[in-house]
Amino acid sequence: MTRRLLLSYLALAALVLAGLEIPLGYIYARGETSRASQSVERDASTLAEVAEENIEKGRLDALPDVVGDYANRTGAHVVVTDRQGIVLADSDPAGRAGRSLADQPDIARALNNQPTVTTTTDGAGRDVLSATMPGSSGTTIRGALRLTCPLDQVSTRVHRIWGALALAAACILAAVALIAFSLARWITRPLRTLEAATTQLAHGHLAHPPDATTGPPELRRLATSFNHTATRLQHLLASQQAFASEASHQLKTPLTALRLRLENFEPHLDPRAHGSLEEAVGEVERLGRMVQGLLALARLENTATTPEPVDLDAVLTDRVAMWEPLAAEQYVTLDITGPPTGHVWAIPGALEQIIDNLLANALRVSPPGTTITLHRVPGSELHVIDQGPGMNDTDRDRAFDRFWRSSDSHHDGTGLGLPIVRHLVDASGGTITLHPAPGTGLDARIRLRPAPARRNKVSPPGEDFGARRGRSRHTEPAGRGFDA
Repeated sequence: MTRRLLLSYLALAALVLAGLEIPLGYIYARGETSRASQSVERDASTLAEVAEENIEKGRLDALPDVVGDYANRTGAHVVVTDRQGIVLADSDPAGRAGRSLADQPDIARALNNQPTVTTTTDGAGRDVLSATMPGSSGTTIRGALRLTCPLDQVSTRVHRIWGALALAAACILAAVALIAFSLARWITRPLRTLEAATTQLAHGHLAHPPDATTGPPELRRLATSFNHTATRLQHLLASQQAFASEASHQLKTPLTALRLRLENFEPHLDPRAHGSLEEAVGEVERLGRMVQGLLALARLENTATTPEPVDLDAVLTDRVAMWEPLAAEQYVTLDITGPPTGHVWAIPGALEQIIDNLLANALRVSPPGTTITLHRVPGSELHVIDQGPGMNDTDRDRAFDRFWRSSDSHHDGTGLGLPIVRHLVDASGGTITLHPAPGTGLDARIRLRPAPARRNKVSPPGEDFGARRGRSRHTEPAGRGFDA
């Protein structure tokens, strides 16, 4: 932005200077030419009077001295003719007296008592000013005089003034650039601070609030408002996250106790009430999973982790091996296809939770005898494809909403599995989308950023909540609530 402001100020200054200096230079050039023309015309008239007087008195031998003396002093070229246009005197030594110039337009007009002042080009290609005057006394014309003066000195003065104007413009532009740069920095420095602060706030932590004491008054007021808003927003987010975490944590023990008490009632209940008891226990278990999902989300939102290179193929093989026993109990096959993907950028432990959640959701809806395919696509893309009932367009659009469950779902999900997956994928810099699978089922497509392989051996990503829960053959990983 500093560069754009600087260029705009310079462009405006250049336009103003051009609007002032170009007319000024043009007027000066016209004035110099006009003054030179008047001077030549005046000298030509004076010389014509002197020549006419000498011709009238018959002192023709004095004409060469007159024109020669003037030519030596000024560097001009002077030619004098009689009234027939015959050259009587020529300041140029190469000029030949006695030749006729009557056929030349300016001489012909002068012999008709019509003076002429023109700007022409001589044989050497120089601009010259030519004044041709009649040598007359009253109405009697006794000859003509042509005075030709080079415009070298005029051109030199004009070029000098153009150079002075250009130098002045350069100095003014340099001063404008210096002032504009300082002004632009003064304006943009608070904006850059605000930009950095908004970026920090977007990542969840405002480490360096913008300075509200520098810059223009409008930006200072904006920085003050931003600081107040950011402080309030951080406080509200912290309160919300603390409430979700603390409430979920406090609910775990009562729910566990409630489940135990319900199970202890079983020997004392009428057999006809066992069905209701099982439904109540199932609801308590679903609430427990929901609480664990809320805890997982709270931990994710309170943790700012930098993505690291992770071997997707190794994680995929490990998680499939972990889930195969549970899949075999449901007569479902897990199949890894596609070429190896290599390393991708992901926050530590994210890939394990992503794959665990997607496999848990796929197993929940997969009929016996079907296959869940984990297909790798070049470009760091992973497809998790099941052969369940699938989802319509509306359900796919809402599947990532928290606590959302399909209206025709027959499973006890909590609606937190896919929100957790999306949060992990977004934090890793990737994307996840849902598409209909060929035939029936759902295709969950995850695209992550490819990463270089890590040369040094590192410990596997730290165990996370989903990975620990995945160790049990008969217990689904925590946070699995999406009901496909």
